[in-house]
Amino acid sequence: MNAPTRDTGFFTTPLSQSDPELHAAITGELSRQRDEIELIASENIVSRAVMEAQGSVMTNKYAEGYPGRRYYGGCQWVDVAENLAIERACKLFDCGFANVQPNSGSQANQGVFTALLQPGDTILGMSLDAGGHLTHGAKPNQSGKWFNAVQYGVRKQDNLLDYDQVEALAKEHKPKLIIAGGSAIPRQIDFARMREIADMVGAYLHVDMAHFAGLVAAGEHPSPFPHAHVATTTTHKTLRGPRGGMILTNDEA
Repeated sequence: MNAPTRDTGFFTTPLSQSDPELHAAITGELSRQRDEIELIASENIVSRAVMEAQGSVMTNKYAEGYPGRRYYGGCQWVDVAENLAIERACKLFDCGFANVQPNSGSQANQGVFTALLQPGDTILGMSLDAGGHLTHGAKPNQSGKWFNAVQYGVRKQDNLLDYDQVEALAKEHKPKLIIAGGSAIPRQIDFARMREIADMVGAYLHVDMAHFAGLVAAGEHPSPFPHAHVATTTTHKTLRGPRGGMILTNDEA
């Protein structure tokens, strides 16, 4: 005798019926993206394949840890997916190691800080008004609260990065980490010069290439490697992938 079943529709009811208000918001956003020209440089439109991967059964799985070293069982297929992402990231950016687990560029930056710094250490990053990012030591951000953040800027006469100021500040404050990159600076950064300055004071060089990573991948922008000790990026923006972040390096430890 078969046990009685009750179909509640929990697993089969479409969003339009189970939550009409949320469905309306998503539909409205779809219309906005179709009908309006997006002028925010850091936003992009993903492919159907990305949408399919993002809305897959992978969302049901806990997978703390790393491939082959998880804290949960049943992660064999998550391991396959994560290893694919790692291998492709290393090939794309010609680096030795990649962590593809951050959910954002901000998380990727925080991961770098956690690995290389201690609370109270000095960091040197670009100021917000010069085109830097909140996570590069701005006071409202965690990076500006946990660390002694010193900020460099651009030259007033041409708005180019002031490398002489970076060098002077580095020699004065002896930062443990120097951050190159920003969120609103359209100029190429001389990574070799930044590494030279970092080496002068024994600092790590961290390149945040979130806003130009797609150009690096396509060979249209200088790569931060081999100059950077570590680089971070988002996976959306100019890479046109799902929202997420990556940490890239050639140094195993």
